[in-house]
Amino acid sequence: MMRARHGSGLMADGIWKMVRPFAIAISLQPLAMAVACSSGGPTSNPTARNLLLITIDTLRADHVGAYGHSRARTRALDGLAKGGALFERAYAAAPITLPSHATLMTGRYPPGHGSRDNGLRVSPTVPTIATLLLARGFRTAAFVAAFPLDHQFGLNRGFDVYSDHLPRGADGRPSNERPASDVIDEAIAWLRQPAPGPQSAAPFFLWVHLFEPHAPYSDPSTPSAAARPVLERYDEEIATADREIGRLLGAVRPALGDTLIIAAGDHGEAFGEHGEYAHSIFVYDTTLRVPLVMSGPGIRAGTRVAEPVTLADVAPTVMRLLGATMTGVDGVDLSPALDGMPLTSYQGRELYAESFAPAIEFGWAPLRAIRSGPWKLVAAPKPELFEIDKDPGEQMNLVAAQPSAARALAERVSRYGGPELPAAASAGAEAQQRLRALGYSSGSAIRNPQSAMARPDPKDRRELAARIAQVTSGELAGPELVAALEGIVREDPRNGQAHLRLGFARLQAGDCARAEPELHAAASTGLPSADVYLGLATCLGRRRDFSGAERALTEARRLEPDNPTVTANIGILQAARGDPAGAIQSLIAALAADPDLHEARFNLALAYAKSGRRSDAAAAARELLSRLPPGAPQRAEVERLLRAVR
Repeated sequence: MMRARHGSGLMADGIWKMVRPFAIAISLQPLAMAVACSSGGPTSNPTARNLLLITIDTLRADHVGAYGHSRARTRALDGLAKGGALFERAYAAAPITLPSHATLMTGRYPPGHGSRDNGLRVSPTVPTIATLLLARGFRTAAFVAAFPLDHQFGLNRGFDVYSDHLPRGADGRPSNERPASDVIDEAIAWLRQPAPGPQSAAPFFLWVHLFEPHAPYSDPSTPSAAARPVLERYDEEIATADREIGRLLGAVRPALGDTLIIAAGDHGEAFGEHGEYAHSIFVYDTTLRVPLVMSGPGIRAGTRVAEPVTLADVAPTVMRLLGATMTGVDGVDLSPALDGMPLTSYQGRELYAESFAPAIEFGWAPLRAIRSGPWKLVAAPKPELFEIDKDPGEQMNLVAAQPSAARALAERVSRYGGPELPAAASAGAEAQQRLRALGYSSGSAIRNPQSAMARPDPKDRRELAARIAQVTSGELAGPELVAALEGIVREDPRNGQAHLRLGFARLQAGDCARAEPELHAAASTGLPSADVYLGLATCLGRRRDFSGAERALTEARRLEPDNPTVTANIGILQAARGDPAGAIQSLIAALAADPDLHEARFNLALAYAKSGRRSDAAAAARELLSRLPPGAPQRAEVERLLRAVR
C-alpha cells in the first residue's frame, strides 16, 4: 500500500495510513433468510401512545444498580425500574449485536429472522416493530451508535429516519462507532423538530442505541486508563451511557405520560468467566443475561418479574401496549406481568438462544441453548446440562447424571434450528473489515467442510478464543499486542487475519522484512481481502519494486474492484512511476467514490503540482483543509504544500 511523500515515497510511511483498521477475522459464511411473520390489527385499547426504545450494547444486568450492583452509577436506568417493571431474568437470543437486536425488533429467534451473526442481513420480509408502527401512522426514527447496526443489514426498514452516520477520525478513516452524546444530540433534535403537516399530531417511535460500554473500555492506550482495573473502566462507560439516557428522558418529559419506555441490553460481557472474554462465542448466562426495564402508562411502579423472559418477548408486548398485535412470533405478550400479575399461563415455556459465531468466524461447531424449567442445555459436540436454579454460575455439567433430561432437551433444541446454516450471501468485504475493527468476525476458517457437530467444540478452543478476544477488544497495544498475535499464529497457523494483523504491526514498525512473511501467510489461507495485497504493495514500494507493487495492487483490485482505497493506491503508484496524468485520473476516481479519503486528496494535489497545474493543486489542498478537523496534525503539511503552489 503506497504513499507518495511529495510524489516519491511510500504510503504506509506517510502522514495518513490508508490501511483499514483490523481485528482477527474471516469472511462470513452464507445464510438463508427465514420466512416472514404476519401481523394483525388492533385487538385492544392501547395503554400508551408513543414508544421510546433504548438499547445499550454489551450491558450486563449485574452491573446496573437496580439489579443490585452497589458501585453502579445508573440513576436513569434505576429510576425507570423504580417507576415501572424490572425483569429479573431476561435473556438475549444471541450474544451478538445484530442478531440480538433483530430478535428484539421482530419477536423472532435468529432462525426466524435470518441474521445469525453480525454482518448477516435480517430477512427483508419479516415484519418489525418499526414496519408495523409506520403502517399505523407513527413517526419513526432510529439513531444508532455502531456499524453492526448499519442500514445495510436490514433494521432500517420502517424508519422515516435511520441515522447511522459515523464520523471519521483525524486520519480520515471512517469510525466504526460514535459516542453516546452524539447519538442523544441527534435524537433530541429530532424530538424537538416539528413534524410536517399531517404528521404533526402523529404518535412517535424513537429507537436509540448506545455503544458504551462495548470494548475497549475508555482508552486503554493511555497510561492513566491502562493502570485502572478493567471492571472499573467498564462501569465508567456504563455511567456515561446512563447520563446520556437521563438527558434523553429529560427531552421526552413533556410526552412521558403517553410514552412507553423500554430499556434493554443486547447481550452481556465476559471477564474471564468460563474462560471467556468479551462476548459472541459462548452461550452461558454471562453474555446472555441482560437488563430489561419497561416504564410508562399502565405499568405498575416497582414491579419485579421473576419469571425467565427473552428479548423476543419485547416486540409482541410493545405491540399489545400500543393497541396492536404481532403474530407468527416466538416471543409472548408480557403485559399481564406489568400490572403485577404472575405469568402463570407461560409456566413451563422454553427459551432458545444460539451463537453461530464459532462456526462462521472460526470454523468450529455452533452452540445452541434451550432453557426449560430448572434446566438449561447447551447443544454442542460435548453437550452441557445445568440445573440453573441451583447452579446459576453454570459450573456443574449434569449430562452424565441426568441423561434423560439431556436427551429430551436436545430433541427440543433442534425444533428451533439445526446446527447447519442454510446457504445465502455473506457480508461484503468492506462490511467484514469494519466488523473486524470492532472485534467481530474474528476467526480462522474461511470455509470448514466438516459437518457442524464434527467440528471442534468451542470449549476445547477457549484459550485461543480468549486470546483472540483480548486482541480484538482493543485492550492490548504495542509489544503486548504483538506478543498475543505471535501466540495466536503459533497455535492457529491457518488464522489468516492473525497473520494479517501481525504483518501490519510489523509494517507500521518499519520492519518489512518480518512483515512480508506474515502477509504471504495471510494470503496462503485464502483470505479474501485486499488488505493483504495493500500491505505487500507498501513493502514492495518501499524498496522501489514498482512492478511487484503493481502486481500486488492488481490482485487487490481483483478482490475488491470497487474499493476506493485500492484505486487511490494505484494512483499513488502511477505518480511514483512518473505518470501524473494517470495518477490524477485514478485519484479523482477514488475521491468520487469516497470524498473523505484524505491522503488521496493530498496526493491529488501533489500530482497536480507535478503536472504544473498549480491552481488545481491549490484548490485540492484548500478542499482538504476544509475537510480536516481543526486539530488534525496533518494540517501543517497541507498548509506547506498550499504555500508552495500559490
